[in-house]
Amino acid sequence: MAKVSATEKNKHRKELVDRYAKKRAALKAIIMDRSKPMDERFRAQLKLNELPRNSSKIRLRNRCEVSGRPRAYYRKLKMSRIALRELGSLGKIPGLVKSSW
Repeated sequence: MAKVSATEKNKHRKELVDRYAKKRAALKAIIMDRSKPMDERFRAQLKLNELPRNSSKIRLRNRCEVSGRPRAYYRKLKMSRIALRELGSLGKIPGLVKSSW
């Protein structure tokens, strides 16, 4: 069996999050609405539990689009510090000047 990379897993999770976002939001609204009867809120909770675990937004991980590295991630650039430094040294990022002495 082939091993799936972490970036591919994360990409699959993003698709699931997008697919189930509206359904999850609707179920959560029912669960949080205290004016609804307890049994209706409980059924909504059970339906929410039946959805795929990876469809929850909290399961996503910010990853570098260049290297796939999960740590030291710059959100604005969507890359890690290591990839940023490497591409900056090569002059491939406009407006970035890496100093060296």
